[in-house]
Amino acid sequence: MSLLTALQGLLGPDHVLTGDDAEPYLLDWRGRYRGEALAVACPGSVDEVAGVVAECARLGVPIVPQGGNTGLCGAGTPDGSGTALILSLRRLNAIREIDVENDTITVEAGCVLQAVQDAARAAGRLFALSLAAEGSCTVGGNLATNAGGTQVLRYGNARDLTLGLEVVTPQGERWDGLRGLRKDNSGYSLRDLYIGSEGTLGIITAATFKLFPLPVAQSTALIALPSLEAAVALLARARAGFGPALTGFEVMAADVLGQVFTVFPEQRLPFAGEGAGAAWHALLEVSDSESAAHAQARFESVLGNALAAGNALDVVIAHSDAQSQALWHLRESIPLAEARLGKSIKHDVSLPASRIADFVRDTNALLQARYPGVRNVVFGHLGDGNLHYNVARAPGQSEAALLALQPEVYRLVHDSVHAHAGSISAEHGVGQLKRDELPRYKGAVELALMKRIKAALDPQGIMNPGKVLQS
Repeated sequence: MSLLTALQGLLGPDHVLTGDDAEPYLLDWRGRYRGEALAVACPGSVDEVAGVVAECARLGVPIVPQGGNTGLCGAGTPDGSGTALILSLRRLNAIREIDVENDTITVEAGCVLQAVQDAARAAGRLFALSLAAEGSCTVGGNLATNAGGTQVLRYGNARDLTLGLEVVTPQGERWDGLRGLRKDNSGYSLRDLYIGSEGTLGIITAATFKLFPLPVAQSTALIALPSLEAAVALLARARAGFGPALTGFEVMAADVLGQVFTVFPEQRLPFAGEGAGAAWHALLEVSDSESAAHAQARFESVLGNALAAGNALDVVIAHSDAQSQALWHLRESIPLAEARLGKSIKHDVSLPASRIADFVRDTNALLQARYPGVRNVVFGHLGDGNLHYNVARAPGQSEAALLALQPEVYRLVHDSVHAHAGSISAEHGVGQLKRDELPRYKGAVELALMKRIKAALDPQGIMNPGKVLQS
Protein backbone atom coordinates (compact mmCIF):
# COMPACT_ATOMS: atom_id res chain seq x y z
CA MET A 1 0.00 0.00 0.00
CA SER A 2 1.41 3.42 -0.95
CA LEU A 3 1.74 6.18 1.62
CA LEU A 4 -0.92 8.34 -0.04
CA THR A 5 -3.38 5.47 -0.14
CA ALA A 6 -2.72 4.70 3.51
CA LEU A 7 -3.14 8.35 4.51
CA GLN A 8 -6.38 8.68 2.56
CA GLY A 9 -7.71 5.64 4.37
CA LEU A 10 -6.66 7.09 7.72
CA LEU A 11 -7.72 10.72 7.25
CA GLY A 12 -10.19 10.63 4.39
CA PRO A 13 -9.39 11.78 0.83
CA ASP A 14 -10.39 15.40 1.54
CA HIS A 15 -7.62 15.71 4.13
CA VAL A 16 -4.71 14.54 1.98
CA LEU A 17 -3.85 17.41 -0.35
CA THR A 18 -1.83 17.25 -3.55
CA GLY A 19 -1.38 19.39 -6.66
CA ASP A 20 -2.90 22.88 -6.57
CA ASP A 21 -4.51 22.17 -3.18
CA ALA A 22 -1.06 21.75 -1.65
CA GLU A 23 0.45 24.91 -3.14
CA PRO A 24 -0.27 27.31 -0.20
CA TYR A 25 1.70 25.02 2.13
CA LEU A 26 4.83 24.97 -0.04
CA LEU A 27 5.79 28.66 0.24
CA ASP A 28 6.91 30.37 3.42
CA TRP A 29 5.27 33.60 4.63
CA ARG A 30 8.13 35.82 3.48
CA GLY A 31 8.26 34.23 0.04
CA ARG A 32 11.90 33.32 0.68
CA TYR A 33 11.57 29.52 0.56
CA ARG A 34 9.54 27.32 -1.72
CA GLY A 35 9.66 23.55 -1.51
CA GLU A 36 8.00 20.44 -2.90
CA ALA A 37 6.17 17.70 -1.00
CA LEU A 38 4.64 14.30 -1.58
CA ALA A 39 1.40 15.66 -0.13
CA VAL A 40 -0.05 17.65 2.75
CA ALA A 41 -1.68 15.56 5.47
CA CYS A 42 -4.27 17.33 7.63
CA PRO A 43 -5.13 15.14 10.64
CA GLY A 44 -8.02 16.14 12.87
CA SER A 45 -6.99 14.47 16.13
CA VAL A 46 -3.88 13.45 18.02
CA ASP A 47 -4.62 9.81 17.19
CA GLU A 48 -4.61 10.69 13.50
CA VAL A 49 -1.33 12.57 13.92
CA ALA A 50 0.15 9.48 15.57
CA GLY A 51 -1.17 7.30 12.76
CA VAL A 52 0.35 9.52 10.07
CA VAL A 53 3.72 9.63 11.83
CA ALA A 54 3.75 5.86 12.39
CA GLU A 55 3.08 5.27 8.71
CA CYS A 56 5.87 7.67 7.71
CA ALA A 57 8.24 6.01 10.19
CA ARG A 58 7.42 2.61 8.70
CA LEU A 59 8.31 3.84 5.22
CA GLY A 60 11.13 6.22 6.23
CA VAL A 61 9.33 9.26 4.80
CA PRO A 62 10.47 12.66 6.15
CA ILE A 63 7.85 14.83 7.90
CA VAL A 64 7.68 18.64 7.93
CA PRO A 65 5.28 19.81 10.67
CA GLN A 66 3.47 23.05 9.89
CA GLY A 67 1.17 25.31 11.91
CA GLY A 68 -0.05 28.67 10.66
CA ASN A 69 2.87 28.90 8.20
CA THR A 70 3.87 32.30 9.57
CA GLY A 71 7.42 31.30 10.53
CA LEU A 72 10.28 33.58 9.54
CA CYS A 73 13.20 31.14 9.17
CA GLY A 74 11.84 28.49 6.82
CA ALA A 75 11.33 25.79 9.46
CA GLY A 76 7.90 24.86 8.12
CA THR A 77 8.87 24.65 4.45
CA PRO A 78 10.11 21.39 2.85
CA ASP A 79 13.17 21.20 0.64
CA GLY A 80 12.93 20.90 -3.13
CA SER A 81 13.27 17.12 -3.35
CA GLY A 82 9.55 16.38 -3.04
CA THR A 83 10.27 13.42 -0.75
CA ALA A 84 8.76 14.85 2.46
CA LEU A 85 5.21 14.91 3.76
CA ILE A 86 3.91 18.19 5.18
CA LEU A 87 1.86 17.53 8.29
CA SER A 88 -0.48 20.46 8.88
CA LEU A 89 -1.89 20.84 12.39
CA ARG A 90 -4.54 23.44 11.52
CA ARG A 91 -7.44 21.05 12.14
CA LEU A 92 -6.28 20.39 15.71
CA ASN A 93 -7.87 23.60 16.95
CA ALA A 94 -9.92 22.70 20.01
CA ILE A 95 -9.86 24.50 23.35
CA ARG A 96 -9.89 21.37 25.48
CA GLU A 97 -10.24 22.85 28.96
CA ILE A 98 -10.12 26.08 30.94
CA ASP A 99 -9.45 25.57 34.64
CA VAL A 100 -10.13 28.95 36.23
CA GLU A 101 -9.28 27.80 39.73
CA ASN A 102 -5.91 26.49 38.59
CA ASP A 103 -5.40 29.38 36.14
CA THR A 104 -4.67 27.08 33.19
CA ILE A 105 -5.94 26.55 29.67
CA THR A 106 -5.35 23.40 27.61
CA VAL A 107 -5.49 23.86 23.85
CA GLU A 108 -4.54 22.00 20.71
CA ALA A 109 -1.57 23.00 18.61
CA GLY A 110 -3.61 24.26 15.66
CA CYS A 111 -5.42 26.91 17.70
CA VAL A 112 -4.79 30.40 16.39
CA LEU A 113 -3.09 32.44 19.11
CA GLN A 114 -5.78 35.11 19.12
CA ALA A 115 -8.48 32.47 19.64
CA VAL A 116 -6.66 31.31 22.79
CA GLN A 117 -6.40 34.89 24.02
CA ASP A 118 -10.13 35.39 23.40
CA ALA A 119 -11.10 32.16 25.15
CA ALA A 120 -9.05 33.13 28.20
CA ARG A 121 -10.54 36.63 28.26
CA ALA A 122 -14.08 35.21 28.06
CA ALA A 123 -13.25 33.24 31.21
CA GLY A 124 -12.00 36.38 32.95
CA ARG A 125 -8.33 35.54 32.52
CA LEU A 126 -5.31 36.73 30.55
CA PHE A 127 -3.25 34.53 28.24
CA ALA A 128 -0.13 36.65 28.02
CA LEU A 129 1.55 35.57 24.77
CA SER A 130 1.06 38.39 22.25
CA LEU A 131 2.77 39.07 18.92
CA ALA A 132 2.11 40.74 15.60
CA ALA A 133 0.99 37.54 13.80
CA GLU A 134 -1.45 36.49 16.55
CA GLY A 135 -4.40 36.56 14.16
CA SER A 136 -2.87 33.83 11.99
CA CYS A 137 -0.04 32.05 13.85
CA THR A 138 -0.84 28.90 15.82
CA VAL A 139 0.29 27.94 19.30
CA GLY A 140 2.09 24.83 18.05
CA GLY A 141 4.36 27.02 15.96
CA ASN A 142 4.73 29.46 18.86
CA LEU A 143 5.97 26.59 21.01
CA ALA A 144 8.18 25.16 18.27
CA THR A 145 10.14 28.43 18.16
CA ASN A 146 9.65 29.46 21.81
CA ALA A 147 7.98 32.66 20.63
CA GLY A 148 8.35 35.82 22.68
CA GLY A 149 6.37 38.87 21.61
CA THR A 150 5.59 42.09 23.38
CA GLN A 151 4.94 40.95 26.97
CA VAL A 152 8.01 38.81 27.67
CA LEU A 153 9.32 41.40 30.11
CA ARG A 154 6.57 40.50 32.60
CA TYR A 155 5.29 37.07 31.62
CA GLY A 156 8.15 35.37 29.80
CA ASN A 157 8.49 33.48 26.51
CA ALA A 158 6.20 30.66 25.36
CA ARG A 159 8.33 28.22 27.40
CA ASP A 160 7.70 30.22 30.57
CA LEU A 161 3.95 30.17 29.94
CA THR A 162 3.79 26.40 29.37
CA LEU A 163 3.14 23.87 32.12
CA GLY A 164 2.65 20.71 30.06
CA LEU A 165 2.67 19.27 26.55
CA GLU A 166 1.21 16.49 24.49
CA VAL A 167 3.68 15.23 21.87
CA VAL A 168 3.73 12.62 19.13
CA THR A 169 7.19 11.10 18.88
CA PRO A 170 9.00 10.25 15.62
CA GLN A 171 7.91 6.62 16.16
CA GLY A 172 4.21 7.58 16.24
CA GLU A 173 3.88 7.21 20.03
CA ARG A 174 1.87 9.70 22.08
CA TRP A 175 3.37 11.30 25.18
CA ASP A 176 0.71 12.80 27.43
CA GLY A 177 2.45 15.40 29.55
CA LEU A 178 -0.51 17.78 29.89
CA ARG A 179 -0.01 18.53 33.57
CA GLY A 180 -1.24 21.78 35.05
CA LEU A 181 1.46 21.74 37.73
CA ARG A 182 3.70 24.63 38.72
CA LYS A 183 6.05 22.22 40.48
CA ASP A 184 6.94 18.80 39.05
CA ASN A 185 10.52 17.74 39.58
CA SER A 186 9.96 14.05 38.82
CA GLY A 187 12.58 13.57 36.14
CA TYR A 188 14.04 15.22 33.04
CA SER A 189 12.09 18.21 31.73
CA LEU A 190 10.82 16.78 28.45
CA ARG A 191 8.61 19.83 28.06
CA ASP A 192 11.63 22.09 27.76
CA LEU A 193 13.27 19.72 25.31
CA TYR A 194 10.44 19.93 22.78
CA ILE A 195 9.74 23.66 23.14
CA GLY A 196 12.03 25.51 20.74
CA SER A 197 13.00 22.36 18.82
CA GLU A 198 11.19 23.47 15.63
CA GLY A 199 9.62 20.10 14.94
CA THR A 200 12.95 18.26 14.76
CA LEU A 201 12.35 16.02 17.81
CA GLY A 202 8.61 15.38 17.69
CA ILE A 203 5.26 17.03 17.00
CA ILE A 204 3.59 19.11 19.71
CA THR A 205 -0.15 18.44 19.47
CA ALA A 206 -1.47 20.22 22.59
CA ALA A 207 -0.30 22.31 25.53
CA THR A 208 -1.41 23.42 28.98
CA PHE A 209 -0.64 27.09 29.50
CA LYS A 210 -0.63 29.42 32.48
CA LEU A 211 -3.35 32.04 32.79
CA PHE A 212 -3.28 35.25 34.80
CA PRO A 213 -5.86 37.61 36.28
CA LEU A 214 -6.96 40.30 33.86
CA PRO A 215 -5.28 43.59 34.78
CA VAL A 216 -7.59 46.16 36.36
CA ALA A 217 -5.96 48.91 34.32
CA GLN A 218 -3.29 49.30 31.68
CA SER A 219 -1.38 52.47 30.92
CA THR A 220 0.45 53.06 27.66
CA ALA A 221 2.87 55.82 26.70
CA LEU A 222 4.93 56.73 23.66
CA ILE A 223 8.20 58.39 24.64
CA ALA A 224 10.50 60.45 22.42
CA LEU A 225 14.17 59.74 23.19
CA PRO A 226 17.41 61.48 22.27
CA SER A 227 19.39 58.24 21.89
CA LEU A 228 19.37 54.50 22.34
CA GLU A 229 21.51 54.99 25.46
CA ALA A 230 18.67 57.08 26.86
CA ALA A 231 16.24 54.26 26.07
CA VAL A 232 18.35 51.81 28.08
CA ALA A 233 18.52 54.28 30.99
CA LEU A 234 14.74 54.75 30.79
CA LEU A 235 14.25 50.99 30.90
CA ALA A 236 16.26 50.77 34.13
CA ARG A 237 14.23 53.64 35.59
CA ALA A 238 10.96 51.98 34.54
CA ARG A 239 11.96 48.65 36.07
CA ALA A 240 12.80 50.35 39.35
CA GLY A 241 9.64 52.46 39.33
CA PHE A 242 7.07 49.92 38.16
CA GLY A 243 8.55 46.61 39.29
CA PRO A 244 6.62 43.60 37.99
CA ALA A 245 3.83 45.89 36.71
CA LEU A 246 6.05 46.80 33.73
CA THR A 247 4.55 44.70 30.94
CA GLY A 248 6.13 45.95 27.74
CA PHE A 249 9.01 48.13 26.61
CA GLU A 250 9.45 48.44 22.85
CA VAL A 251 11.99 50.62 21.07
CA MET A 252 11.84 51.97 17.50
CA ALA A 253 14.35 54.01 15.52
CA ALA A 254 12.94 57.15 13.88
CA ASP A 255 13.53 55.91 10.32
CA VAL A 256 11.61 52.72 11.14
CA LEU A 257 8.54 54.76 12.03
CA GLY A 258 9.22 56.82 8.91
CA GLN A 259 8.64 53.65 6.89
CA VAL A 260 5.30 53.17 8.63
CA PHE A 261 4.21 56.72 7.75
CA THR A 262 5.28 56.24 4.14
CA VAL A 263 3.14 53.12 3.74
CA PHE A 264 0.32 54.18 6.07
CA PRO A 265 0.08 57.99 5.77
CA GLU A 266 -2.99 58.06 8.03
CA GLN A 267 -0.72 57.20 10.94
CA ARG A 268 1.39 59.88 12.59
CA LEU A 269 3.43 60.69 15.66
CA PRO A 270 1.44 62.40 18.42
CA PHE A 271 4.27 64.87 19.12
CA ALA A 272 5.06 68.41 18.17
CA GLY A 273 8.45 70.08 18.21
CA GLU A 274 11.43 68.25 19.63
CA GLY A 275 9.54 64.98 20.23
CA ALA A 276 8.55 64.70 16.56
CA GLY A 277 12.19 64.83 15.47
CA ALA A 278 13.56 62.43 18.08
CA ALA A 279 16.07 59.79 16.98
CA TRP A 280 14.33 57.02 18.93
CA HIS A 281 10.93 56.28 20.40
CA ALA A 282 9.90 53.84 23.10
CA LEU A 283 6.49 52.31 23.70
CA LEU A 284 5.94 51.50 27.34
CA GLU A 285 3.03 49.64 28.95
CA VAL A 286 2.20 49.03 32.60
CA SER A 287 -0.49 46.66 33.91
CA ASP A 288 -1.97 47.59 37.28
CA SER A 289 -3.89 45.38 39.70
CA GLU A 290 -5.34 48.23 41.79
CA SER A 291 -7.06 50.93 39.73
CA ALA A 292 -6.76 53.16 36.69
CA ALA A 293 -6.08 56.14 38.95
CA HIS A 294 -3.25 54.29 40.68
CA ALA A 295 -1.73 53.27 37.37
CA GLN A 296 -1.95 56.79 35.99
CA ALA A 297 -0.36 58.32 39.09
CA ARG A 298 2.60 55.91 39.00
CA PHE A 299 2.96 56.43 35.28
CA GLU A 300 3.08 60.21 35.54
CA SER A 301 5.56 60.07 38.44
CA VAL A 302 8.06 57.73 36.78
CA LEU A 303 7.86 59.36 33.37
CA GLY A 304 7.98 62.84 34.87
CA ASN A 305 11.23 61.93 36.59
CA ALA A 306 12.57 60.56 33.29
CA LEU A 307 11.83 63.88 31.59
CA ALA A 308 13.52 65.79 34.41
CA ALA A 309 16.60 63.54 34.18
CA GLY A 310 16.90 63.99 30.42
CA ASN A 311 16.15 60.34 29.60
CA ALA A 312 13.15 61.50 27.57
CA LEU A 313 12.39 64.48 25.34
CA ASP A 314 8.61 64.20 25.37
CA VAL A 315 5.92 61.80 26.53
CA VAL A 316 2.40 61.11 25.29
CA ILE A 317 0.21 59.07 27.66
CA ALA A 318 -2.87 57.28 26.31
CA HIS A 319 -6.06 58.26 28.15
CA SER A 320 -8.36 55.67 26.57
CA ASP A 321 -8.27 52.18 25.11
CA ALA A 322 -8.57 53.70 21.63
CA GLN A 323 -5.53 55.91 22.20
CA SER A 324 -3.56 52.96 23.59
CA GLN A 325 -4.47 50.84 20.58
CA ALA A 326 -3.40 53.65 18.25
CA LEU A 327 0.03 53.79 19.90
CA TRP A 328 0.45 50.01 19.70
CA HIS A 329 -0.72 50.14 16.09
CA LEU A 330 2.39 52.16 15.25
CA ARG A 331 4.59 49.36 16.56
CA GLU A 332 2.54 46.55 15.03
CA SER A 333 2.57 48.21 11.60
CA ILE A 334 6.36 48.02 11.28
CA PRO A 335 6.52 44.46 9.82
CA LEU A 336 3.66 45.27 7.43
CA ALA A 337 5.40 48.43 6.23
CA GLU A 338 8.65 46.53 5.77
CA ALA A 339 6.90 43.90 3.66
CA ARG A 340 5.28 46.55 1.44
CA LEU A 341 8.59 48.31 0.82
CA GLY A 342 10.37 45.17 -0.37
CA LYS A 343 12.57 42.44 0.99
CA SER A 344 15.29 43.27 3.47
CA ILE A 345 17.96 41.27 5.31
CA LYS A 346 16.42 40.47 8.67
CA HIS A 347 18.04 39.57 11.97
CA ASP A 348 16.37 38.47 15.19
CA VAL A 349 19.05 38.86 17.84
CA SER A 350 19.29 38.90 21.61
CA LEU A 351 21.75 40.89 23.69
CA PRO A 352 22.27 41.96 27.29
CA ALA A 353 20.44 45.28 27.71
CA SER A 354 23.71 46.84 28.84
CA ARG A 355 25.35 46.01 25.48
CA ILE A 356 22.54 47.00 23.11
CA ALA A 357 23.51 50.63 22.48
CA ASP A 358 27.13 49.66 21.82
CA PHE A 359 26.05 46.85 19.50
CA VAL A 360 23.81 49.10 17.40
CA ARG A 361 26.42 51.88 17.18
CA ASP A 362 29.25 49.50 16.27
CA THR A 363 27.26 47.40 13.81
CA ASN A 364 25.72 50.40 12.06
CA ALA A 365 29.22 51.78 11.53
CA LEU A 366 30.55 48.46 10.21
CA LEU A 367 27.70 48.14 7.73
CA GLN A 368 28.02 51.72 6.47
CA ALA A 369 31.76 51.32 6.03
CA ARG A 370 31.34 48.19 3.93
CA TYR A 371 27.99 48.90 2.20
CA PRO A 372 27.54 52.69 2.09
CA GLY A 373 23.93 53.88 2.08
CA VAL A 374 22.19 50.73 3.30
CA ARG A 375 19.49 51.53 5.83
CA ASN A 376 19.62 50.09 9.33
CA VAL A 377 16.05 49.22 10.38
CA VAL A 378 16.23 48.72 14.14
CA PHE A 379 13.31 48.03 16.47
CA GLY A 380 12.20 45.43 18.97
CA HIS A 381 11.65 44.33 22.51
CA LEU A 382 14.23 46.30 24.44
CA GLY A 383 12.76 45.10 27.74
CA ASP A 384 14.04 41.57 27.15
CA GLY A 385 17.04 42.43 24.98
CA ASN A 386 15.54 41.23 21.69
CA LEU A 387 16.24 43.45 18.67
CA HIS A 388 14.99 43.05 15.13
CA TYR A 389 18.03 44.44 13.40
CA ASN A 390 17.23 44.60 9.69
CA VAL A 391 19.17 45.93 6.73
CA ALA A 392 17.25 47.57 3.87
CA ARG A 393 18.25 48.79 0.43
CA ALA A 394 20.43 51.82 -0.15
CA PRO A 395 18.94 54.51 -2.42
CA GLY A 396 19.04 53.23 -5.99
CA GLN A 397 19.99 49.70 -4.96
CA SER A 398 17.88 46.89 -6.36
CA GLU A 399 16.28 44.29 -4.14
CA ALA A 400 18.26 41.56 -5.90
CA ALA A 401 21.53 43.41 -5.32
CA LEU A 402 20.81 43.72 -1.61
CA LEU A 403 19.78 40.09 -1.20
CA ALA A 404 22.96 38.98 -2.99
CA LEU A 405 24.84 40.46 -0.03
CA GLN A 406 22.86 38.46 2.52
CA PRO A 407 25.58 35.90 3.43
CA GLU A 408 28.13 38.66 3.98
CA VAL A 409 25.70 40.84 5.94
CA TYR A 410 24.64 37.89 8.10
CA ARG A 411 28.25 37.15 8.90
CA LEU A 412 29.03 40.77 9.79
CA VAL A 413 25.95 41.26 11.97
CA HIS A 414 26.13 37.87 13.66
CA ASP A 415 29.84 38.27 14.36
CA SER A 416 29.03 41.58 16.00
CA VAL A 417 26.22 39.99 18.03
CA HIS A 418 28.62 37.30 19.20
CA ALA A 419 31.28 39.87 20.08
CA HIS A 420 28.71 41.67 22.25
CA ALA A 421 27.80 38.44 24.12
CA GLY A 422 24.49 37.91 22.30
CA SER A 423 22.59 35.21 20.42
CA ILE A 424 21.85 35.13 16.69
CA SER A 425 18.31 33.85 17.32
CA ALA A 426 16.01 35.31 19.95
CA GLU A 427 12.44 34.31 19.08
CA HIS A 428 12.20 33.40 15.39
CA GLY A 429 14.14 30.16 15.60
CA VAL A 430 16.91 28.77 13.42
CA GLY A 431 15.01 26.83 10.75
CA GLN A 432 16.96 26.54 7.52
CA LEU A 433 17.80 30.25 7.43
CA LYS A 434 20.42 30.15 10.22
CA ARG A 435 21.23 26.45 10.23
CA ASP A 436 24.61 26.86 8.57
CA GLU A 437 25.45 29.87 10.73
CA LEU A 438 24.91 28.02 13.99
CA PRO A 439 28.23 26.09 14.10
CA ARG A 440 30.15 29.37 14.01
CA TYR A 441 28.58 30.56 17.27
CA LYS A 442 27.86 27.36 19.19
CA GLY A 443 30.62 25.52 21.02
CA ALA A 444 31.64 22.04 19.87
CA VAL A 445 30.34 20.39 23.04
CA GLU A 446 26.98 22.16 22.81
CA LEU A 447 26.50 21.15 19.17
CA ALA A 448 27.53 17.57 19.92
CA LEU A 449 24.98 17.35 22.73
CA MET A 450 22.24 18.68 20.44
CA LYS A 451 23.12 16.11 17.78
CA ARG A 452 23.08 13.29 20.34
CA ILE A 453 19.61 14.32 21.50
CA LYS A 454 18.40 14.40 17.90
CA ALA A 455 19.89 10.97 17.17
CA ALA A 456 18.42 9.47 20.34
CA LEU A 457 14.87 10.71 19.80
CA ASP A 458 14.76 10.56 16.00
CA PRO A 459 17.20 7.84 14.93
CA GLN A 460 15.67 7.64 11.43
CA GLY A 461 16.15 11.39 10.97
CA ILE A 462 12.62 11.85 9.58
CA MET A 463 11.53 14.81 11.72
CA ASN A 464 11.94 18.08 9.83
CA PRO A 465 15.31 17.17 8.30
CA GLY A 466 17.59 20.01 7.29
CA LYS A 467 16.31 22.34 10.01
CA VAL A 468 18.29 23.67 13.01
CA LEU A 469 21.17 21.17 12.68
CA GLN A 470 23.33 20.43 9.67
CA SER A 471 23.19 16.85 8.45
